[in-house]
Amino acid sequence: MKTSQQVPAKSLIYVWLGAGAISTLLPFVWMVLSSLKTRNEMTSVPPAVLPSTPQWGNYPSALSMAPFLRYFFNTLLVAGGTTLAVVLTSILAGFAFAKLDFKFKNYVFVGMISLMMIPGEMLVITNFQTVVNFGWIDSYLAMIVPFAVNIFYIYLMRNYFIGIPGTLYNAAKVDGCSDWQFLWKILVQNAKPGIVTVGILTFINSWNAFLWPFLVTNDPKMRLLNNGLVAFVTEAGSDPQLQMAASTMIVIPIVIVYFFARKQIINGIGGGTGGTKS
Repeated sequence: MKTSQQVPAKSLIYVWLGAGAISTLLPFVWMVLSSLKTRNEMTSVPPAVLPSTPQWGNYPSALSMAPFLRYFFNTLLVAGGTTLAVVLTSILAGFAFAKLDFKFKNYVFVGMISLMMIPGEMLVITNFQTVVNFGWIDSYLAMIVPFAVNIFYIYLMRNYFIGIPGTLYNAAKVDGCSDWQFLWKILVQNAKPGIVTVGILTFINSWNAFLWPFLVTNDPKMRLLNNGLVAFVTEAGSDPQLQMAASTMIVIPIVIVYFFARKQIINGIGGGTGGTKS
């Protein structure tokens, strides 16, 4: 039975969560509404909250002013390539650290995990010099290869594989199953929630990338969506409603992906970080 003290405390929690949700959604809602306004409604003081007549033509106008379809293709290719690379390396490395025995395995794993404490910005100059030396500037490889390995996702997959009983591995070896067959026919099948989570999170992070693609691309044709949007803001500076329309087109796809995959992400992260040793 709830006490008189529990009810106000719970109400305060809901109020706090509601305020946080509103403050998070408000900029997004304002962006969508602004994308349907006229220029006068955007520049009026105070600005109009709702468009008097939705200007759906803002979207094709924004598309005609910049090659957003090209940017979309580039972003989809880079995000897809990075996702495939990260999923593959995370599965292979996670399997090695979870099920295989090799010299200094624990030391290597601890050393690898300790690298997570190094901010990614500290590696930008080194990675950039490497990309330049390979001649990868203005190429898809420059935007995919440096992010083909993710330590946290290796840790996540390792924990998933550790949670699978070791007796299953021993039984498979007795039946003549190779490590490669055991990995793909048994481990991967039992770790699908974690693999899907790694794929979704990697895709979202790649879709939202800005700094690194900005550094390694000079050709406008190689721009990703976020980089193209920055250039478009300059080109459409006198038309803020078109800026909002372009921003909405970029954000909506990834919001849809996250909306349908949010439960999978939460369950996948929870299962991967809570693995138990066999």
